[in-house]
Amino acid sequence: MAPADQTRKALTSKAISDDTASRLLAWYDAHHRELPWRVTPREHARGVRPDPYRIWLSEVMLQQTTVEAVKSYFRAFVEKWPDVEALAAAPTEDVMKAWAGLGYYSRARNLKACADLVAARGGRFPGTETELRELPGIGAYTSAAITAIAFDRPAAVVDGNVERVISRLFSITTPLSEAKPEIRTHVERMVPATRPGDFAQAMMDLGATICTPRRPRCMPCPLREDCSAVIAGDPENFPVRRPKADKPLRRGAAFVATREDGAILLRKRPEKGLLGGMTEVPTTAWTARADGATTQAAAPFPGNWLRAGKITHVFTHFALELEVFRAHIKGDALAGYFWSLAHEISGEALPTVMKKAIEAAIPGATKKPSPLSTKRPHD
Repeated sequence: MAPADQTRKALTSKAISDDTASRLLAWYDAHHRELPWRVTPREHARGVRPDPYRIWLSEVMLQQTTVEAVKSYFRAFVEKWPDVEALAAAPTEDVMKAWAGLGYYSRARNLKACADLVAARGGRFPGTETELRELPGIGAYTSAAITAIAFDRPAAVVDGNVERVISRLFSITTPLSEAKPEIRTHVERMVPATRPGDFAQAMMDLGATICTPRRPRCMPCPLREDCSAVIAGDPENFPVRRPKADKPLRRGAAFVATREDGAILLRKRPEKGLLGGMTEVPTTAWTARADGATTQAAAPFPGNWLRAGKITHVFTHFALELEVFRAHIKGDALAGYFWSLAHEISGEALPTVMKKAIEAAIPGATKKPSPLSTKRPHD
């Protein structure tokens, strides 16, 4: 057996030292990220407690989305709906509009359903993982995160950052897709009885800022002396992943119809399924499993359709390529459609793929107008 393998074997079976959590928390106290939903260690020490509503909202938004992308959405949501009762009272369409661009739109539908249920129960979130998992859209990770961060109760919070830290700490050679139970077991053993919420956030911050996917900064890492991957000199080899299968490419067409005043013809997608409940321009019948027609001959109604370009968009399980056509039409909206005025387009519940299609036909159409451009002459 090679020396590095002998070292790894010994370290993998070695119990993490008792002061591991203390060192991690000390690092977190000094180097934590400032996030709009977070109660900082200093605030926590003064007795400030996290708002379960804000923790829940941020954790739902953060599912499969980056922190930087979420910050502005989070601020806009809490400005419009500062508590769960306010969110429950909001029309679903307004919530979908506010969510547009964050992706994974079933999260927005579950968010509204969860808010309705919590508000009906008096506006208080349950404080245990088991009870939280009974709410719409809350799974194993989110329930653990809320339990630990909002209620400061021990829970194994395991996101992608934590998986990476643990995979390197213990040099887990099992492919990540199969190693999750093993990783969770390690985290459960590491969670301290005191400050479990700060511990969970510290683990996530460590993965986001130090134990990064590429070129991790191991020298300042508070867990460096315990990390078998660092000692063996190969942290970038973890976590182990199976080769990714190529995503299938689907094709279709999108039709951007405009009126003389610049309004755009839109329709609402069915509530269930991909992009459920969101707003779109007419498209052909593409799905995750099948192509749609790609020519102007497939337009849903007559018009002088001219090709405006091509856009691509990558979903979780497939990529989509849309030919985009544009036409000016007159008259009232057809059944199932509605006209959205030019200054209202940016506020519609348009998913990113539909914004791309509209932008291909009308550059700048989905951007928020400046306050000056929307003023009337006598305002």
